[in-house]
Amino acid sequence: MEKVYIESLGCAKNQVDSEILLTYALENGYERTLEPGEADIIIVNTCAFIEDAKKESIETVLSMRSAYPDAKIILSGCLAQRYGEEMAFEEADAIFGNHDLSAFPGILKDVDAGERPVSVPGYPDPEKERDDRLVLLSRKGTAYLKISEGCNHCCSYCAIPIIRGPLRSRPFESIIAEAERLISSGVYEISVIAQDLGAYGLDLYKRSRFTELMDALSSLEGDFVLRMLYIHPDTFPMDLIPLVKERKKILPYFDIPVQHADPRVLLPMGRTGSREVYLRLVDDIRSALPDAVIRTTIMLGFPGETEETFEEVKRFIKEGQFDWMGSFTYSREEDTPAYKMRNKREHDRAHKIASSYQKELMEIQNAISEERMKRFVGKTLKAIIEEKIEGEDLYFGRIYAQAPDVDGLTVISAKDLKAGDVVPVKITKSMGFDLDAVAL
Repeated sequence: MEKVYIESLGCAKNQVDSEILLTYALENGYERTLEPGEADIIIVNTCAFIEDAKKESIETVLSMRSAYPDAKIILSGCLAQRYGEEMAFEEADAIFGNHDLSAFPGILKDVDAGERPVSVPGYPDPEKERDDRLVLLSRKGTAYLKISEGCNHCCSYCAIPIIRGPLRSRPFESIIAEAERLISSGVYEISVIAQDLGAYGLDLYKRSRFTELMDALSSLEGDFVLRMLYIHPDTFPMDLIPLVKERKKILPYFDIPVQHADPRVLLPMGRTGSREVYLRLVDDIRSALPDAVIRTTIMLGFPGETEETFEEVKRFIKEGQFDWMGSFTYSREEDTPAYKMRNKREHDRAHKIASSYQKELMEIQNAISEERMKRFVGKTLKAIIEEKIEGEDLYFGRIYAQAPDVDGLTVISAKDLKAGDVVPVKITKSMGFDLDAVAL
């Protein structure tokens, strides 16, 4: 039996694709290995969202080829989808895009036959899209549930519509069925993901059905919680707030990537908000849900950024008091509308300034996040265990305020726990971004 190994790069949506690719491999007689050195076939599921992600993807393929010269390497995912037909990449034995994953068994067959296929398939027949996975790459007790693919917002800087295509919502019933399978398999934390959750259903049902979907998901039987990741602020469904207040299975955690706070930058981005508009949304959430945790993202260095617009961003962050914030500098991506807004020399100069802005902004936000975490001290909350700290009666875990891989952790004093356990803990201390707790 041949062995297959997968290296999954990029976002959670890519991880779901990796799980589906592995599922097809297992169904076609392959065995999964966790060690690339044991693999007959290595799949590198790539990201191509920004320049740094593309470089990481290429470097990963090159390093795999150098370290494991006898393995056959399949370059799959976003990089393959975006550039597949143009790529002459000798280090890869096959190139496979990410629109129709049901074509993957054919790629495996061709590679085994010694061929070097390049396949960038079109959009799949909805009847072919799977709603089951034999493999989960998340930590035990957690899983991602992807409810749609692609995006219709077409922000001027973003390559996602180029790579993933327009919004394609999954059928309502298919999502419910997959959630039921995840719950029955013991998954406690289901992270509902999409490029924009709030847009769910606009293509398929001609209206957003996201709040309705969360209502249905939170009504399912079982011991589980739902985490929502990525809601576009310009189309935030306000009827979601009272539902979260009512349904304890929906974590009061809101990931709302605003990208900027000044209309002089937001409008050329293709966004319609402002500092005042976004702060009003934050206030609406916190007025109804005082324990809500809000994460956002800021992009710096987009064409039109000035010292004045940056001051507006700083003011916004200080007033918003976000629990968590990520930031990144604008990546000039070919084929996007923003690409022609300035030339490379201007971009390189702006990037240097943006990098200094980013450092200053993160210093402000880090102090805010550390202060926000203090409010959990003394509270008793549920935590999911991620792993044991070797040689100690301590475990890494997460409470509802901490999303997988992007936020802080809770260090829990306990004995005889295992990954995936869900236990009540009392928060005893905050330590920067992290928390100390004792299992009860």
